[in-house]
Amino acid sequence: MSLRIAFVFSFGSLAAVAWGQRIDAVFDQNCASCHEMGNAARPARAPDRKALRRLTPEAVYESIVNGSMKDRAQGLSDAQKKAIAEYIGGRKLGTVEAGDAAGMPNRCVENPPLGDIDATTSWNGWSTDGANARFQKNAGIAVGEVSRLKLKWSFGLPGATYVYGQPSVVAGRVFVAADTGYVYSVNAATGCVYWSFLAEAAVRTAVSVALLKSGEPAAYFGDQKGNVYAVNARTGERIWNVQVEDHPLTRLTGAPKIYENRLYVPVASAEEGTAAQPHYPCCTFRGSVVALDASTGAQIWKTYTIPEKPKVVRKNSLGVEMWGPAGSGVWDSPTIDAKRKALYIGTGDAYTSPAAKTSDGLMALDLATGKVLWSVQDLAGDAWLVGCPEDATKRPENCPKDMGPDHDFGSSPILKELPGGKRVLVAGQKSGMVWGHDPDKKGAVIWKTPTSSGPAPASGQIVWGGAADDRSAYFGLHSGGIVALELGNGERRWFTPIDPAVSRLPGEEGTVSAIPGVVFSGAWDGVLRALATDSGRVLWQFNSAQEYKTANGVAAKGGSIVAAGPTVAGGMVFVGSGYPGLGAGAGMPGNVLLAFGVE
Repeated sequence: MSLRIAFVFSFGSLAAVAWGQRIDAVFDQNCASCHEMGNAARPARAPDRKALRRLTPEAVYESIVNGSMKDRAQGLSDAQKKAIAEYIGGRKLGTVEAGDAAGMPNRCVENPPLGDIDATTSWNGWSTDGANARFQKNAGIAVGEVSRLKLKWSFGLPGATYVYGQPSVVAGRVFVAADTGYVYSVNAATGCVYWSFLAEAAVRTAVSVALLKSGEPAAYFGDQKGNVYAVNARTGERIWNVQVEDHPLTRLTGAPKIYENRLYVPVASAEEGTAAQPHYPCCTFRGSVVALDASTGAQIWKTYTIPEKPKVVRKNSLGVEMWGPAGSGVWDSPTIDAKRKALYIGTGDAYTSPAAKTSDGLMALDLATGKVLWSVQDLAGDAWLVGCPEDATKRPENCPKDMGPDHDFGSSPILKELPGGKRVLVAGQKSGMVWGHDPDKKGAVIWKTPTSSGPAPASGQIVWGGAADDRSAYFGLHSGGIVALELGNGERRWFTPIDPAVSRLPGEEGTVSAIPGVVFSGAWDGVLRALATDSGRVLWQFNSAQEYKTANGVAAKGGSIVAAGPTVAGGMVFVGSGYPGLGAGAGMPGNVLLAFGVE
């Protein structure tokens, strides 16, 4: 999942850019010989990576600068030390006090009980519905009004580099998260802040809100250490938190889905980004979905995408154990099929050869038990790790024997009903291929459509996700542009190429969202665009890559709008701006939440 490595190595990535080296490589060179699990030479007293992940970045940094790791870290710059601390600790340094809403000047004067959290005008979680269509039927914005959208207010996220979580809008409140580990609740009309909550690590997922059995509203989200939280949606007070996976490189990126008092949590991993390093015992992570009781956090079931447990298959030249099978992480928010009582997910690539048969495809799980109902694989043999070149003679020995192209499914399948009652699961693949699968015939292929005219590059075409109305599915493409496909047969209705506002930042691959007559899309160049769904004509655009005078007085600027998409609720459009990616020039950081309304 190469374009997701910005998620994988988000902590310390800017420092990594500064000194031109990936942080996992620095960890491997300076720390892994003592702290990597499975390393026979690891000193008995040295905590392994699983134990290290329990530490805060402040504790790690203190150990590196003044504690037991001081001598070992003498050759590192301060930027490298901070980057390692953030990489291990799971969030940015120095943001605990600065990010607390208690010190913000725009605290909401009143904090009344939440209204109707099930209102059809909300955008609750990753999508407005369990089908993941990302379509707001009751937008409160007509097609003819889109050209008059103006910025109403902005909210600065203190210390953030990534505006990680897609904004959720429920009962007049906006819930948004950042790489600092903070989640905020903000008034949708004014931008005043109700509360903040600090998780143990950065929060990537969108927030989902539902009523507990007690009648209290709860907000659910996951962090980059595998923790899931339920907090009071009105006050921000913790209700419960649980760790759904203890693998040290677990990452929760897809938004948990709430349905009938159960929370369905997709589990992914950063292992594909670090496993090529020679001290790493590649590979032991398997993707999964975990079902939790929404009221208590108790686990109901857990289903791995790869049923076989990893086992030792060999040792590398350093004597480090090599494992398999592994991979097939779940990066996307699950899709709920209320009719068949099923849950659908797209699966990631494999990390080891031979690639698991459940990688790079779709899976259907029983909502009640987690039993696998069916699975289909749209690309076989896709075993892939970061740092493994195509030239087999130049690959590190931890790399898979047979390398794939990294063309997995990272975006949520979209469930739609067609005229006549037939249904289709529309899934965008990283290769640029869009698939129409039949959920009522064990995932049989109905149609498939390539969205690029030539071979897709290794970086892929469709990464984050599409949207759909009753006629078409819409996808933003890494190659630059938006495409509309007929739901029934996959035929292309239109394609609109996009010239980026910043020439070095092409790619319209932010998650798209739709309302009647309009599709919204963000991009690497920082521009939010609105296109007409009947023709693909650009109706409106706003360049978010600028500085803002924010409602909470925090210095803020916008950047790339990639990954999480815009949301529409109550006649307003909300979007987070800021996503630097990995490597010099990959994208633009930012720390602002923007709210637009019709002038």
